Amino acid sequence: MSLETGAPQRTSLSVEEARRRILEAISPIPGWERLAIRAALGRVLVEDVIAPCNVPAHDNSAMDGYALCAEYPPIRTGDAVFEVIGSAFAGHGFTGIVKQGQAVRIMTGGVMPAGADSVVMQERVRVDGGRIITSADIRPGQNVRRAGEDLAEGAVAIPRGKLIGPAELGLLASLGLAEVCVARRLRVAFFSTGDELASIGSPLGPGEIYDSNRYTLHGALTRLGCELLDMGAIPDRPEALEVAFRNAAAAADVVLTTGGVSVGEADFIRELMGQLGEVNFWKIDIKPGRPMAFGRIGNAWMFGLPGNPVAVMVTYYQFVMDALLKLSGLAPLPQRPLVPVPCTTPIRKPVGRREYLRGQMYVEDGAWKVRLTTSQGSGVLRSMSEANCFIVLDEERGDVAPGDTVDVQLFDGLV
Repeated sequence: MSLETGAPQRTSLSVEEARRRILEAISPIPGWERLAIRAALGRVLVEDVIAPCNVPAHDNSAMDGYALCAEYPPIRTGDAVFEVIGSAFAGHGFTGIVKQGQAVRIMTGGVMPAGADSVVMQERVRVDGGRIITSADIRPGQNVRRAGEDLAEGAVAIPRGKLIGPAELGLLASLGLAEVCVARRLRVAFFSTGDELASIGSPLGPGEIYDSNRYTLHGALTRLGCELLDMGAIPDRPEALEVAFRNAAAAADVVLTTGGVSVGEADFIRELMGQLGEVNFWKIDIKPGRPMAFGRIGNAWMFGLPGNPVAVMVTYYQFVMDALLKLSGLAPLPQRPLVPVPCTTPIRKPVGRREYLRGQMYVEDGAWKVRLTTSQGSGVLRSMSEANCFIVLDEERGDVAPGDTVDVQLFDGLV
């Protein structure tokens, strides 16, 4: 997809259109590395993992009980008596052959003895000396896990593009694989803009505020496992911002900025992006976060996020995060469902834009409900700290009365 050069578009995009443009424009970054599986947690596979063996490797018992032959007769009625001729524990198999009327004591995971085709769970038998007595129906294959039942040799165990989590680590280990090929870490440079920004640890001067956005982004990007380049706070001077842009674009795959993308006299980010590279769009019909620029400088993708702290988090989670996941090679991208929940607080909303309000989902009288956090100002970062979800009101939605159902996007599950 070609990006617009020169002057940026003046028309606001819908949330869906903005997401579509971003995700269609980008593609996974090149480069990979081979890692020990313990070091691969949170990384993305760049090739299919093929099972080198069956999992499980042998027919084994799914229960603690007794392995026996159910073939004679196929269905039993009344009590059946079996002579116990040995045991088969996990790692210590039975070496003989089980014949009609015989049984082997077996534990979960124990290899099925030759001649046995089913397992009767221990709760269904009575032990009488060296015999067991059972009235259970016994059928071939009962309580048996077959070799290759989980994975057959030669099958795709984990597809490329999969994010490696704890389950994938265990699966790789179950295949005897010590190493795996993963995409290289995405390199992300980020900086804040504004003459009013002060560093933490220093006293605030007149009109100054502490720079919180870089710490918010540091936390979000660290959770994605990105390689980070924190370039600090850049003053609102075109020459300083140009140097920062050029250095960031030369060093990183993605550059994130906060502040300076609105229409104020000191808002230079969008203009510089257009001068140094390409701007795709810079306005979205969303609250908070309407002024957000997306484009490219050289080989680096650029996201100019708003300056207000809540708007930074909303635009990061709704647009930037999935872009970073796609650039990292994750496929398919995760779908984050919207859950319908009754809202207990009234909400005023004009038709025509999508709003992401901070909410608290809770249980009352055995049912899930949601309410607004105490403050919804885009500069009140406490509203994100108090919240556990976004209340998502689409473009056509108007005011919400107490008891009305709203769509909720839970924070748990946002990477």
